[in-house]
Amino acid sequence: MLRIENLHVYYGGIHALKGIELKVMEGKIITLIGANGAGKSTTLRTICGLVKNQQGNIFFKDKDITNLETRERIIRGLVMVPEGRRVFPNLTVYENLQLGAFVRKNMPAIKSDLKWIYQLFPRLEERLTQKAGTLSGGEQQMLAVGRALMSRPSLMLMDEPSLGLAPLLVREIFQIIAEINNQGTTILLIEQNAYAALNIADYAYVLETGNIAMEGPGKDLLNNQEVKEIYLGG
Repeated sequence: MLRIENLHVYYGGIHALKGIELKVMEGKIITLIGANGAGKSTTLRTICGLVKNQQGNIFFKDKDITNLETRERIIRGLVMVPEGRRVFPNLTVYENLQLGAFVRKNMPAIKSDLKWIYQLFPRLEERLTQKAGTLSGGEQQMLAVGRALMSRPSLMLMDEPSLGLAPLLVREIFQIIAEINNQGTTILLIEQNAYAALNIADYAYVLETGNIAMEGPGKDLLNNQEVKEIYLGG
């Protein structure tokens, strides 16, 4: 579904991504783990078109999208849940969800998807008229995911969905990720919680200072001694 070839990204004099290559297979959960500053968020932002790469190509559904604007990538079915949730704090839950569907025109389908979001996140339905900025961290993360789903993506990019959440909420968020995937959405996940990410992933990549250092099935990397020592606390 998604293929990245020889991707290079520079921030001024910093070579952030050094020719990385990765694939996201349709229907799978793929995760990208690594230390802070390894280039994980840069990878997602480049896939979305928020950061411009200086070399390499990005293919989505067998089409080269390297030079497309972010809006065009969303229309084609690619969406990101950003780090830090980035909900619109002064808008209601309902208004935030509606904004997720801004590229769509089919109102009956949008209404149907709202019902689907309410089934996934009953707490959001209870708080439809509440300002997003007054929600708890976990509720804001649910809203960010729900808002992304309202674009009806075929591929969802998730940047640190468990960041700052209590352990019980982390478990709930990962259950929701698995459910979204079961219902047909392919997921590329960036996550500091390497254990949770590898446990849920069909395939995983380890990013170190802008390079892919290791890759393989999630369960294999979970049991890899080097990964255990560096990312799983031994």
